[in-house]
Amino acid sequence: MLDAQATKAPPSLLYMVKQVELVVRSHLDELVKPSGITALQYTALTVLERHDGLSAAQLARDSFVTAQSIADLVRSLETRGLVRRERNPRNRRELLILLTDAGRELLTRHAGPIRELEARMVRDLTAHQTEQFRQALSRAWHALS
Repeated sequence: MLDAQATKAPPSLLYMVKQVELVVRSHLDELVKPSGITALQYTALTVLERHDGLSAAQLARDSFVTAQSIADLVRSLETRGLVRRERNPRNRRELLILLTDAGRELLTRHAGPIRELEARMVRDLTAHQTEQFRQALSRAWHALS
C-alpha cells in the first residue's frame, strides 16, 4: 500500500505564492506598526518613493489596492503628514499624491529592517538563485498583467 503523503500532489504555485504574500505582509505589518502605519500604507509610500506624483488611480493600481480603498489610505497618510496632494498642472481636475519629507524619513528609518526581512526570505538561496527568483516573479506578473 502506498503512503498517502507520497501520492499527494504538491501545493499549487498559486497557493504557495499566496502563502509567501501572507507571511511577508504579516512581517511587514509588525515592522511598520511602531510607526503607526500598515503594510499596505508602507507599500503605497514605497510606490511614491519610486514614482512620486501619481494620481489616486495610478497609486491604487501600483499599490495593489482598489480605487475605492485608496482614498481612505491616502487620507490617513495625509493626516499623518506622510503624503500631500496637489493639483496636476496639466489637468487641474486631477490631484497628484506626493511623498513628503516625513514620508521619506519614515521609509529611510525602515529600510534596514525591510532589507533584513528580504534577506531572511532568500537566505537559503544563492545570489544567482535569488536573481532567478526575482526574474521568475517578474515574468509571472507580466504574464498575468
